[in-house]
Amino acid sequence: MAKIVRTPLTFECINDLRAGDIVLLSGKILIARDAAHKMLVEAIKAGDEIPFSLTDETIFYAGPAPTPPGAVIGPIGPTTSGRMDPYTVILIEHGLRGMIGKGKRSQEVLDAMKKYGAVYFGATGGTAVLLSSSVVSAEKVAYDDLGPEAILRLEVKDLPLVVLADSFGGDIYISGPEKKQKKY
Repeated sequence: MAKIVRTPLTFECINDLRAGDIVLLSGKILIARDAAHKMLVEAIKAGDEIPFSLTDETIFYAGPAPTPPGAVIGPIGPTTSGRMDPYTVILIEHGLRGMIGKGKRSQEVLDAMKKYGAVYFGATGGTAVLLSSSVVSAEKVAYDDLGPEAILRLEVKDLPLVVLADSFGGDIYISGPEKKQKKY
């Protein structure tokens, strides 16, 4: 049975999540890719104010396809999270609590998640149309000059995800294969 999770993510919320949990996420999240992450981190390192607070925020590593007429957003699938790893630790240090993407994370990111309290959700690749059906609204909030890689604020309802790594050090990329090996 899926756990119902609402944003903003709090310590109390993520303390109930474990690697392997299936969740339905509702609330407001951001979407951002590589270029936007680089700009956020550059601003933080320069001591500049960023366009929004990262406190208890969730970022979906994605870039939507063009929006069809009458739709809220185009198909929106996850991108490989490892590409954001060079920027992620500093964002977690500044309050980022949740990340959505696909693929393994670096040990530095996993350590920061455990130290500061964050969770990494997986969205299934190849399900972009399904994922976009969970989007209730979308608006650009930062870095409009990046075009399709601008940061968007989405409101989602029942976005289907899996906890890939939790704030206790659980990592499905380790525990999943270990469980499989024990069966054989």
